[in-house]
Amino acid sequence: MLDLTQTLVDFIEIPSITGTEEDYGDALARELVNRGFQVERQEVEPGRFNLLARAGAPEVVFCTHLDTVPPFFGSKVANGTIHGRGSCDAKGQAVAMLAAGERMLQAGEDRIGFLFTVGEEETSDGAKVANAKLAEPWRPRYTIVGEPTDGMFIRGHKGLFHAKLHAHGVAGHSSQKVGPSAVHELIRVTAKLLDQKWGEHPVFGPGTVNLGTLVGGVAANVVADRAEASVLLRAVESPDVVEARIREHLGEHVELEITGNVYGPLECHVPEGEDSKIVAFGTDAPHMPAWGTPLLFGAGSILDAHTDHEKIEVHELEDCVGRLTKTASDLLARGTAR
Repeated sequence: MLDLTQTLVDFIEIPSITGTEEDYGDALARELVNRGFQVERQEVEPGRFNLLARAGAPEVVFCTHLDTVPPFFGSKVANGTIHGRGSCDAKGQAVAMLAAGERMLQAGEDRIGFLFTVGEEETSDGAKVANAKLAEPWRPRYTIVGEPTDGMFIRGHKGLFHAKLHAHGVAGHSSQKVGPSAVHELIRVTAKLLDQKWGEHPVFGPGTVNLGTLVGGVAANVVADRAEASVLLRAVESPDVVEARIREHLGEHVELEITGNVYGPLECHVPEGEDSKIVAFGTDAPHMPAWGTPLLFGAGSILDAHTDHEKIEVHELEDCVGRLTKTASDLLARGTAR
């Protein structure tokens, strides 16, 4: 049987920051083959691939991502805790899924599969390719997406709208009546966006906006000819509604560029009797409608993900294996998902 701690430590020691997932994907492929699964590498771009594995024709799929955020740092095990980049987001999820799949296959259940994607931390390019290329013998009714959720099933998460605002002005000496100033134009628009209501959803609550960066101008005594702001909305409405609301406030000197993931809120299946919650962070799931009904669940805390103290408890991993096994078995015993 899989040694959860040692396998996770081995995986953590392989850097897999977005764009450099290949070595980790190869290591995970070897583990899957050693445990009786057929492995396929699905090219996303040269040197980058999704990893698919199965025994029979998968109806329930375990899915998480291969990439991590920067910077890489290695592993440490102390007092039942595994530290290191990817420990909970999401190499720990992969290890728990691998152990659950091995347990089910040894019990004679081959209607399970695995999908490990590249690029989740940036544009979900791997998930988008997997959705476009879903083919026989894959026929997933459910996909269990692994993220650190404190061992609780997630009812859903808000959507995302990544964009930039580009303001254009006319450079000149600030003592003169020249312009317009790109900085001034951008500030006027961003102030309106901050005052704007971004919808209210009965499940997800209010939409929110964050202006992550503001850049522009060259000096205090120079009228700015250009300025830029990054915008990220945690959306509770469809992308077209969000985009239209932003464009209402732009004016003639500010343009909108959509730069990243754009999708509406996602609702997930929660097994009967399980506690659940809503989260604001995003996942690959909205990009994979062809992969059946999503579930969102995993060990570890989102509060530790993306930090310099990322960690996961060994007992959380052990519990996760059992719950993944039970959840997948129960889903396979159900009728159609929809």
